[in-house]
Amino acid sequence: MTSDTPLQILGGISAREFLRDYWQKKPLLIRQAIPAYESPVSPDELAGLSLEEEVESRLVLEHGENPWELRRGPFSEDTYQNLPERDWTLLVQAVDQLVPEVAELIEHFRFLPNWRIDDVMVSFAAPGGGVGPHFDNYDVFLLQAHGQRRWKVGQICDGDSPLLQHADLRILADFQGTDEWVLEPGDMLYLPPGLAHFGTAEDACMTYSLGFRAPSAAEVLTHFTDFLAQFLPDEERYSDADLVPVEDPHQIQSDALDRLRAMLAEHMGDERLLLTWFGQFMTEPRYPERVQGPEIKEPDLFAALNDGALLVRNLSARLAWSEVDIGLLLFASGQSRLLPGHMKELLKLICSADALHADNLAEWLNDEDGRNLVWQLVKQGSLEFADE
Repeated sequence: MTSDTPLQILGGISAREFLRDYWQKKPLLIRQAIPAYESPVSPDELAGLSLEEEVESRLVLEHGENPWELRRGPFSEDTYQNLPERDWTLLVQAVDQLVPEVAELIEHFRFLPNWRIDDVMVSFAAPGGGVGPHFDNYDVFLLQAHGQRRWKVGQICDGDSPLLQHADLRILADFQGTDEWVLEPGDMLYLPPGLAHFGTAEDACMTYSLGFRAPSAAEVLTHFTDFLAQFLPDEERYSDADLVPVEDPHQIQSDALDRLRAMLAEHMGDERLLLTWFGQFMTEPRYPERVQGPEIKEPDLFAALNDGALLVRNLSARLAWSEVDIGLLLFASGQSRLLPGHMKELLKLICSADALHADNLAEWLNDEDGRNLVWQLVKQGSLEFADE
């Protein structure tokens, strides 16, 4: 399959056409992107997930104790017994990290960088339910999984767009609708960042929302400079050995800014450090507590593989890799490892294979670097035995 191959998930256009004409530019309605899609999670199962302490969930009631009341989970079974018959929505984050069948949905989007994908949020809405008109600062695909939802799209928004006075939700005060559609199971709507949208359940319905990681400039600057600071000695400071006598001792001269800019550029321009930080930052797990491996000895691990054990990626782990001038960098759940260049095919295998086993790892079982990497990823928790 090439980037010019028509894709059903994109309504019969190619990945190249979609990225050129729609991605971060304009919405795209795709009828039967996944024909007659059936949700692998039922409404009752989604509600059950929201009862669990480690699961991030929210309830939005349009007519609660206050307009657009937000409640945060975990919830109790009594919560659902006391809800009104309509105008409320349950949202559960990162269901792909909890249900393998939901994670399989991401396979349809392999034309996009995997490290850009954040999670699959699943929502259930009673008739009339929604979360109000709003906009997101990231791309999103909205797949209808059960029932019908009416989507309205409107104007392009930014940080200056007026919002309602609300402590928790960013609801637009002025929604200017331009188009609307009713989505059936299998239909999907792509929305670029900043586009106002408003979804309302026509009947009891479920929607799968595939969102993307899009760090803000403030996050990038803050986190990258914090990362850089780890490598800079305290003795490295602003200096002005070329200073000349000044006419006004109170004036900050432009040459001072030139020195400062040069000092910053020396470190901010280090491409390898930038790549290392970026890879670690973009693979940081949303829930780090879910990526914890066992204490296992290397011989025991490979004995298990030789006995038929399977290793799979932890659903909460994130993996990516890149090439640098001195080898390869593997990014695994917020950590990075510099590896020799001969391991490229192993990195591709680890990042893409459905499972690792004695057969597809065969050529690496006698490679000390390869064995050690697989062992370290199991101990870290990015890889785990399939029966876990």
